[in-house]
Amino acid sequence: MEIKTDFLVLGSGIAGLSFAIKASQLGTVAIVTKKDVSESNTNYAQGGIAAVSDPLDRFEYHINDTIVCGAGLSKPDVVKFVVEEGPERIRELVDWGVEFSRSQEPCSAYDLGQEGGHSMRRVLHAKDLTGREIERVLNEKASGIENIKIYENFIAVDLIMPSSPTGKQKRAADTCLGAYILDIQANEVHTFLANYTIIATGGAGKVYLITTNPDIATGDGIAMAYRAGAKIANMEFIQFHPTCLYHPEAKAFLISEALRGEGGILKLKNGSTFMEKYHPQGCLAPRDIVAKAVDTEIKKSGDEYILLDISHRDREFIIDRFPNIYKRCLDFGIDITCEPVPVVPAAHYICGGVLVDGVGKTSIDRLYALGEAACTGLHGANRLASNSLLEALIFAHRSFVEISHDFAPLNLNTLAVEPWCTLGVVESDEFILVSHNWDELRQLMSDYLGIVRSNQRLEMALNRIRLIGKEVEDFYRNFHLSKDIIELRNISLVALLIVRSAMSRQESRGLHYNVDFPASDDTNFLKDTVISKYDDFVKSQKPPLP
Repeated sequence: MEIKTDFLVLGSGIAGLSFAIKASQLGTVAIVTKKDVSESNTNYAQGGIAAVSDPLDRFEYHINDTIVCGAGLSKPDVVKFVVEEGPERIRELVDWGVEFSRSQEPCSAYDLGQEGGHSMRRVLHAKDLTGREIERVLNEKASGIENIKIYENFIAVDLIMPSSPTGKQKRAADTCLGAYILDIQANEVHTFLANYTIIATGGAGKVYLITTNPDIATGDGIAMAYRAGAKIANMEFIQFHPTCLYHPEAKAFLISEALRGEGGILKLKNGSTFMEKYHPQGCLAPRDIVAKAVDTEIKKSGDEYILLDISHRDREFIIDRFPNIYKRCLDFGIDITCEPVPVVPAAHYICGGVLVDGVGKTSIDRLYALGEAACTGLHGANRLASNSLLEALIFAHRSFVEISHDFAPLNLNTLAVEPWCTLGVVESDEFILVSHNWDELRQLMSDYLGIVRSNQRLEMALNRIRLIGKEVEDFYRNFHLSKDIIELRNISLVALLIVRSAMSRQESRGLHYNVDFPASDDTNFLKDTVISKYDDFVKSQKPPLP
């Protein structure tokens, strides 16, 4: 089946939905989401959204905090417009119906939290379920718009690009025409043609064994964009959240940084504190510093976890401020009002992604990238807490404004695009190969490309990931598609991009720490790490990676 739309939005988080709502003013919008529309990284965002809201706060404070946290790679112009445009986007969310927690203090309209790296209280939240509240409002608004059609349980396979030219040219024309999309339940691939394609697929936390991300976070948009020839940047910078609940029955449950903002203290199992040794801000240091400190202390002590203790705060305050965390921990027999929580670091956020400009444009015409799938220049080498939802809102709006100024539809009826070809593929009863490679890849990434890296680990990872990638690509080309095969193909490619980026950065900066290059090198590496399929071809004169 061939489906034509003005805008094809891949993903249903805050970036994709907020863009779709606005783009519906210009034309038809198709939103494609792997599960139901509310399943996204946004829905799991506990902490909140950072924006200057307090009369005592200043744009320059937020700008400075972001740049300091970014370890030299945040782009100052991007940081400036994201911070300064933040209050207007917050007002828009409120106008749409988002209910942020209100303050009982007369000088402030909202109850503002403080998280690691922030010099002021500026994190707006809805208790500890901020992402869920934002998703609720955006879903309701999008579902009521006639121009928007939502395709649930559909997964993108690859972007549609014009056929490669004949002759000596080695690259296709740089225009995206839509995407091939698998209907997961019907097991049928459809052709979605679009005037503009928006990658808003979220991150890739499932590349790692322990992650705070939902199962859908398999780096699909980043992998598809690379295969289409787009530029990818800064994939070595993987943010590990320092405090994920450690419990054999708990699956990837994040203990929000907001707990430390309200006085939570990190301790070893013997009760001693340690963060004062690592940073003047102690438990409220930037995430890269806290995660590395926790990793160091766990390895030093041999303990499986550390403790996060907020039990010294008033019981009623804890339950009111963190109702979701309180309830979930209680489900596992942990009462955070009277005992500490066992925690470990977990893969949380990718600061790199599809390289875009200040309005979300990628290096491919008519292809935009938003949210965690994009590398905008805001985060640099380390993301400041609660800046991600803000970034998604700002770039979704800027992309919409950019397109609306020069909305130029293609004549989709004249496009000659080949339907998805299944010639020669067969059913497979060897899905044990898929599950084995999935498990091996995630374990390998956790062991060799975690918080601390080394040249030897990177080399070992590269060799094995290449072999896994070849096995997966052979499986993908020879057998009928499934969601599992598509996701495994994507995480194997994202893993390769991460390790290659990490190998090229021969220093330590922000979230990338290599024991063989422990110092930062501003002379050679105060720049983005950029990878492109076609640059690879030019450099090696070998066929590019799939």
